[in-house]
Parts: sequence; structure tokens; C-alpha cells
Amino acid sequence: MTPADEVDQLIAAWNRERPDLDVQPLQVLSRVTRLARHLDIARREAFALHDLEPGEFDVLAALRRAGVPYALTPSQLVHATLVTSGTMTNRIDRLTVKNFVKRTPDPSDGRGVLVELTATGSAKVDLALKDLLVRERELLKNVSPSQYELLASTLREIVLPLDQHIWAPDEF
Repeated sequence: MTPADEVDQLIAAWNRERPDLDVQPLQVLSRVTRLARHLDIARREAFALHDLEPGEFDVLAALRRAGVPYALTPSQLVHATLVTSGTMTNRIDRLTVKNFVKRTPDPSDGRGVLVELTATGSAKVDLALKDLLVRERELLKNVSPSQYELLASTLREIVLPLDQHIWAPDEF
């Protein structure tokens, strides 16, 4: 039998206090929330080793995943990282000061700029990603390969429709 966790205790208490309510969603979503907290801690620890904040890593990672020449417009970065344009400007400014990115003229738009990953930024994001993956594997160490695939598939079914309705590019 699987040992009880904090969420099991929470569910039992709600069932006792509010038997008229179906608290079944809490069985999943309270655990997702707890996992998200553990993931946030792991991300912050991994990135701190590399003088990065989680949001800065997100920008560097989006640029790294873009492939050669590792450059995107600020609007593309906003869309990729689900933040506002003001937040993105602040992140780009901080990363520029650290010499992890640089702004260059956009050859396809005379008035636009591209945010380009520097060699220093590329090395930084690659190392931070390695450290992050070590911590993420640790978080999932008790999940079997078959459970892993089922969990990934189930979470995709939950998240995909939600992602399709938020952060439309024209909101910025």
C-alpha cells in the first residue's frame, strides 16, 4: 500500500469537514502545486550556481533552442517565455550587462532589433541546463519509465488546451 502524504491528509480533512463537496481535483492539483514548489527550488539552486535567475535562464534557453544564429526578436522572446514586454526588456537589459546577450540590428526590419546569445551566454546556459537536468532527474527518480510516459502524456492533455488560450501574442 502506498504511504499517505500531505495531500492525503488534506483530502481526508476536507472530506470530514465538507462531505458535500467533491474535492477529488485536489488529489491531483495539490500534488502538482507541491511538485512545482520543489521544482522551483531545484531551478533556483541550479541557476544560482551560474549567476542566473530563473527568468534569465528562460531567455537564454529560448535563444539557445532557436539554433544558429541564436537570435530572436524581443517579441519572439515574450511569446517563448510567457512574460510581458516590460519584463522581457528588464531581463534583456540584465543579460546584456552580464554579457550573456547583445542587441543587434534586425536585418529584416530596419527599425527592429534582435537579441543574440553571446558565446559567454551560450556556455552559461549549457552548463546551467546540465545542472538543472541533474536536479530534475532527482525529482523524478521514483517514477518508472512506463509511469513517466503516462505522466507526461496526461500532463500534456491538461496543459495543451490551457496554453492555447493564454498569452496571445497580440496582448503585448
